[in-house]
Amino acid sequence: MSARGDASIADLGRRLRARELSPVTLVEDVLARIEQRRDLNAFLTVTADLARAQAAEAEREISAGRYRGPLHGIPVSLKDLIDTRGIRTTYGSRIFAEHVPDRDAAVATRLRHAGAVLIGKTALHEFAYGVTNNNPHFGPTRNPWALDRIPGGSSGGAAAAVAAGLGAASIGTDTGGSIRIPAAFCGVVGLKPGYGRVSRHGVFPLAWTLDHVGPLARTVEDAALLLGAIAGPDPRDPTTLGQRVPDFAAAVRRPVDGLCVGVLDDPLHREAAPAVRAAFEEACEVLRTLGLRLEPVAFPRPEDARTAQLTVMMPEAASIHEPWLDARPEDYGPGTLALLRQGVFITAAQYLRAQKVRGLIVDEVDALLASRVALISPTVPITAPAIGQETVTLGGRSQDARGVISRATRLINLVGLPAISVPCGFDGEGLPVGLQIVGRRLDEPSVIAIAAAYERATAWHQRRPPEAAPGTSS
Repeated sequence: MSARGDASIADLGRRLRARELSPVTLVEDVLARIEQRRDLNAFLTVTADLARAQAAEAEREISAGRYRGPLHGIPVSLKDLIDTRGIRTTYGSRIFAEHVPDRDAAVATRLRHAGAVLIGKTALHEFAYGVTNNNPHFGPTRNPWALDRIPGGSSGGAAAAVAAGLGAASIGTDTGGSIRIPAAFCGVVGLKPGYGRVSRHGVFPLAWTLDHVGPLARTVEDAALLLGAIAGPDPRDPTTLGQRVPDFAAAVRRPVDGLCVGVLDDPLHREAAPAVRAAFEEACEVLRTLGLRLEPVAFPRPEDARTAQLTVMMPEAASIHEPWLDARPEDYGPGTLALLRQGVFITAAQYLRAQKVRGLIVDEVDALLASRVALISPTVPITAPAIGQETVTLGGRSQDARGVISRATRLINLVGLPAISVPCGFDGEGLPVGLQIVGRRLDEPSVIAIAAAYERATAWHQRRPPEAAPGTSS
């Protein structure tokens, strides 16, 4: 890995396979960088001894000609919502602060079989229930582009780590935008696969009909390589059964000229900060130069979709937490506790009505995509707000920051479609902007193809945060 830790998995993999680079040297460089950037609070646990042992094993295997593939010897991290056998896994909570699982999550097992090296467990919003990563038990994670700004959440530690070169990639989870939001705020790639593409076995749930697991990386190709390693059927997660896993990495070079893409142009998606709107419009022009046909479309009933997503998520979360809400309410942070208690009061009739609305919106979005291969919008309508900032001014009025941050992403969880966020610009303060590309059901290859073509035509993904970002240090 380069001195700044900005090499891609694809490049590192070629060098490791050719034995131009040692996995041991690579891991030592990453561990040193993690120590240097403790100010980010990106990790809850650093697995230094394990990483060194796995790197040494990878070096022996590669030297003996037993190369496992493009992730062999690559240092990666896992969001601390993902079980790892024998390694503390807190779920970002006080309740599980000393929890050590006796099993690996499916994604952890698949990465290990691919030869990846686990460097640690990344910080998250408490129980993944939020978009700021301001954790009352472990402290806030800081954005590498400006230490006084949030990285987004709930996979904020993962995004901050990838942006700062603290490993080549990370695996996060996404229930309302928790991969794509931090990817946008931290200037990296975040890929939420379609519902059922990746097993959630061994991942602590937030809302089981909305949860997704996916990669955060520095390039689209890297995200595709990671998805190829973790995707596929798992009998322990019935939502994954019956699928055929495509060659995601091959989609990176697939032609995109002539494809029709819908530009989400309803009032909810049009409202964005001027710098975000300008970056998005510039991204649309780039896509046009690549030969894509863009046409304005409206997301069907976005306010109904937003309400339905919340009405599904909140009681599902509350039901999962029922034992601890009764026995240990004082061990929750106040924000998480308030959301969980609100979920308790959503009735079965309201939940079922929301699921009925969800079904109608799924059909309407599928119809929208029948003649289009993808939909695009800004990932988030603003850039990263300050840590502790509760409101933002947008559209000439003060609005709740959390609602604004997740408004364009949570709709996609409701309908279960694949979506990616790729860097598409910066605002006047040097904070990243993300472009969201949403595909048809389980059509990650088209999403990857469009994102990769855009990435090749621009240089936004090549920009890196300063070694010591401006703002308030922890």
